[in-house]
Amino acid sequence: MGSYAYSMDLCERVLADRDAGISKAAVARKYRVSTRWVYNLEKRREETGQIAPRRGRTGPKPKLAEHGERLLELVEQQPDASLRELRDRLGVAVCIGTVHNTLRRLGVTFKKSGARR
Repeated sequence: MGSYAYSMDLCERVLADRDAGISKAAVARKYRVSTRWVYNLEKRREETGQIAPRRGRTGPKPKLAEHGERLLELVEQQPDASLRELRDRLGVAVCIGTVHNTLRRLGVTFKKSGARR
């Protein structure tokens, strides 16, 4: 089952029915939601005063986020450098895959040289 936020209208109707004294189970059946969702909605309103969905969580910042410009300079200086060489010249303790992913995010394309074909 997909994870998505229910509409504010639905949240308001569910809470109105709960405030009118209808049980969690009956409200859940009426609106085709889980009783756990009804419980969580009431709990959120009680704790925060809000019924809007919580904001999504963000992940950790990429390890080479501050080193992007320097990495691009290294690629310009030596376009045929291997990922291992770029990592060593950058001087940051990360795996080679991290260097590859950062270069890809920065829009650097990889093309095999004629000698490697």
